[in-house]
Amino acid sequence: MEYIRRDSPAPDFTGEALYKGRPIEIRLSDFRHMWTVLFFYASDFTFV
Repeated sequence: MEYIRRDSPAPDFTGEALYKGRPIEIRLSDFRHMWTVLFFYASDFTFV
């Protein structure tokens, strides 16, 4: 298992996102040299 250091860049990844109601594929490298906040939640209105 490889650990990520706090002062190193995040590894590049791809994922799906909704943009203006349509699904798109994004890459973290698309946002290089920009401040970026990633927000994730598994499902809306689920019981925990």
